[in-house]
Amino acid sequence: MIKRKDFGADFKWGVTISAFQNEGAADTDGKGPSIWDDFTKEPGNVKDGSVPGDTSDFYHRYAEDIELALSMGFRVFRFSLSWSRILPDGVGKVNMKGIRFYNNVIDACIKNGMEPWVTIYHWDLPQPLEEKGGWTNREIISWFSTYTDVCTRAFGDRVKYWIVMNEPMSFTGLGYFMGYHAPGRKGIGNFLRAAHHATLCMAQGGRIVRANVENCLVGVALSCSYVKPVSRFFMHRRAAKRMEGLLNRFFLEPLLGMGYPTDVMPALNVIRTFFEPGDEERLAFDFDFIGVQYYFRIVAQFSLNPPVLFATEVPAGIRPVTMNEMGMEVYPKGMSRILDFFASYPQIRNLIVTESGVCFPDFVRGDNINDAPRRKYHEKTLKQVLKAKKKGVPVSGYFAWTLVDNFEWSDGYTPKFGLVHVDFKTQKRTIKSSGKWFRDLLT
Repeated sequence: MIKRKDFGADFKWGVTISAFQNEGAADTDGKGPSIWDDFTKEPGNVKDGSVPGDTSDFYHRYAEDIELALSMGFRVFRFSLSWSRILPDGVGKVNMKGIRFYNNVIDACIKNGMEPWVTIYHWDLPQPLEEKGGWTNREIISWFSTYTDVCTRAFGDRVKYWIVMNEPMSFTGLGYFMGYHAPGRKGIGNFLRAAHHATLCMAQGGRIVRANVENCLVGVALSCSYVKPVSRFFMHRRAAKRMEGLLNRFFLEPLLGMGYPTDVMPALNVIRTFFEPGDEERLAFDFDFIGVQYYFRIVAQFSLNPPVLFATEVPAGIRPVTMNEMGMEVYPKGMSRILDFFASYPQIRNLIVTESGVCFPDFVRGDNINDAPRRKYHEKTLKQVLKAKKKGVPVSGYFAWTLVDNFEWSDGYTPKFGLVHVDFKTQKRTIKSSGKWFRDLLT
């Protein structure tokens, strides 16, 4: 059995939410439309046919949710800012009602003894900027710099922990290459442009945070997967290396000053088409920490399609493995291996698991919400974090995804990740057995 003391007195325990998935109030107090507001209005874009609506209504229930997190023993509350709530047009006039809302959230965290950790960008680009090309328009560097400057000047007096961007591979790959997420665009050219601009924005955002906020800690949160080949056949092993290069190294290594991983994917050199003089230096920034976000293992095999990658995933559904509600393999052991991977870079001094969670069905009986598989997942995953920590991996925190059930992007309301159940008709919150387990562990 794991114990809190095993992780050390300075280890940070937190929960994470995001603006679009939790706030609701899409047309309230001057907020402008985001790409996700538009995307979810189109029939067929959300798998279960649901619409976001009020989601978990964090906009009106933030105080209750922060107190719930506190009651379970967490002392870090990670949330994201809605770009279109602060700058409705993406640039230009600041919406002071949006600033006031986030000031209230920050003040509620501090009042309850919670550290506010702010994510500047978690996928909800203002729609007016998408109409100008969004992440494929190099002007996004200027737009994002303005937005980051506004945020850090507004909240930097009380917020000392900043995450510039959340999972760039997700919003560029799913949103600009596969079309599965907002804004629903496709094509390798769109992806490479968007990805390069996102990397430049992460580094530039880090420089702005450090310039504007005294005594800050600034990082980025990167998605990653433990990748293994389907067999020892050399073509499959090389395919797994390419998959690892795309999923785990693509954004990390440029930020570390190493450039894009063209050693395993020479075709990635085409990304230099979108470089301007000085980009090599602009890509790098010495972040205080790297956020690790691991959810599933991938088994890779060689394939002639897609080109460039020449690798595909062997679907979890045809393998004898445990899957979550989204069809991904649940593999807690991969966490220690991912932490080992990140720790192998000497430039990285501090790792934080900024998201960790799983979606399984809940068994609801009145006020008793049984989610034993989720509890076991967190327990097994934390054992892997502790295993890595005991080996000397510099991992200093674990943030659960997520506090309350919410709108899971293009999968809608079906997947449940929350430690707290939400009745979306009444907005009633009920702590699940997994949340009670964290409460026992942390208090």
